[in-house]
Amino acid sequence: MDQLFALAEEIGAQLKARGETVSVAESSSGGLISAALLGVSGASAYYLGGAVVYTAKARVLLMDLPREAVSGMRSASEPYALLLARTARERFGATWGLSETGAAGPNGNPYGDAAGHSCIAIAGPLEMAITIETGESDRQANMRAFAAAALDLLKRATGD
Repeated sequence: MDQLFALAEEIGAQLKARGETVSVAESSSGGLISAALLGVSGASAYYLGGAVVYTAKARVLLMDLPREAVSGMRSASEPYALLLARTARERFGATWGLSETGAAGPNGNPYGDAAGHSCIAIAGPLEMAITIETGESDRQANMRAFAAAALDLLKRATGD
């Protein structure tokens, strides 16, 4: 977690300096992205909120995304990650929406993705989605890797 907190501290400073905000929708990282961002003193200046969108029910209740909105999309895909990031941004009125969705392990997901697969997206003044594959089945290590990749994407997007 120390690596995540250090990265979040840099991001927090960037967001504060730019007067920008972020909201988060994460899945297989289990709240680690939000925990890292909130672990920084003064996070209320930039962190507007977030949700762990781990199930289809959570997607509906927390993100207000009905089945029709995700028709034809796999959950652990870049298009779905972008939809989550855009929705988080819109629902919170944030400058940036950040999302993560994947398979932490030790097994893969029902969509055929192996453990260690995650799609991460950012929506805001620019949009990006990436896919990472750790090649590992260690659930906790993957959760940390997914959170680190998401924070790194946010750092790159908010950098000068």
